[in-house]
Amino acid sequence: MEAHFYILAFLLLIAAVVAILTRRLHLPYAIGLVAAGMALAFLPFAHEIIVTKDLVFIALLPPLVFEAAYRIPWKELRRDLGVICVLATAGVLLSAGATALGMHFLSGWQWWSCAIFGVLIAATDPVSVIAIFREAGAHGRLLLLVEAESLFNDGTAAVAFAVVADLASGRSVSPGMIPPMALDMIGGGILCGAAVAAGALLLIGRTEDHLVEITVSTVAAYGSFLLADHFELSGVLATLTAGLIMGNSEPRTISERGQEALLAFWEYAAFLSNSLIFLLIGIRTASRDFFTFAIHAALAILVVTLARAVAIYACCAIFARSGRRVPMRHQHVLFWGGLRGALALALALGLPPEVPGREEVITVSFAVVAFSIFVQGLTAKPLLRRLGEVRD
Repeated sequence: MEAHFYILAFLLLIAAVVAILTRRLHLPYAIGLVAAGMALAFLPFAHEIIVTKDLVFIALLPPLVFEAAYRIPWKELRRDLGVICVLATAGVLLSAGATALGMHFLSGWQWWSCAIFGVLIAATDPVSVIAIFREAGAHGRLLLLVEAESLFNDGTAAVAFAVVADLASGRSVSPGMIPPMALDMIGGGILCGAAVAAGALLLIGRTEDHLVEITVSTVAAYGSFLLADHFELSGVLATLTAGLIMGNSEPRTISERGQEALLAFWEYAAFLSNSLIFLLIGIRTASRDFFTFAIHAALAILVVTLARAVAIYACCAIFARSGRRVPMRHQHVLFWGGLRGALALALALGLPPEVPGREEVITVSFAVVAFSIFVQGLTAKPLLRRLGEVRD
């Protein structure tokens, strides 16, 4: 146990050094962390660092989701809620289906392996998206769209992944069970988040101690996730809902000093979680044998990228004649900025042993994530600059 604390302290030191270096070199912080993690993989203690689904989902994801949701203004989100919901539902399913078809006919994978890979890689990763786009200087409606889509699409991906993983493992899931399962996971997650947020605000309203307010918000972030997860509902949507409600509560509910303290605390918490997640991604990526599945990995990168393009442009076309039309330059950014990261890897690592082609699916998922972070992440800011979305 003591060794784990030493490792944690060392990783945080590396994160701080990387933050300083990447800022001086004008490189994305997330990419620097992944590269540092890949270098750390060759150190003797690297084998002691085990990345699990629970570590990513339960320990590191809630602070990131809560912090992002806490900052989203409800009035702006409500205006684009229709667009975001279409991207987060139809877009995810369309992307997953196109990916599965492409991998089956190009790589010759079994249908179950294709379906599992399609659903786990379809949803964009809020960790990667938020880190890259905030650092790149995206703002306004574009930032809202990319952040909110990456947060909301987890519900669809979670339901699809649960169904496909059960079927691939030989469990019986009838078509009539899927809609209630989806409603339960998504609606139940939202209700859990709303209930926890209501209780948290009730407590916060009885104090003006900013330390108590920070403590209660921490309980709300993790409590909403754990409550939903206990009932096999969407933990991400629960924490997202809790963050939205608390971030858009009446000003008098949270004290003025508490508002400032909460923003500073959650910014730091998100920094810590981001740092650890990207270092862990780098460590695990370096340990994978990509040469054995090099051709399939290259095909997967191509198929996933094309499937993302199909999903974004098709879904945005629905709103082409409406008041919520998404400009073509924003569509280009949504397409290329659909980064994959910790969520995809956590789902892949959590695959049951009996799933066909499990090791190949995991390795190819790591390859897609590495491409997403290094290639798409490095080119995100130049793309935004070329499209006139950011200025140096």
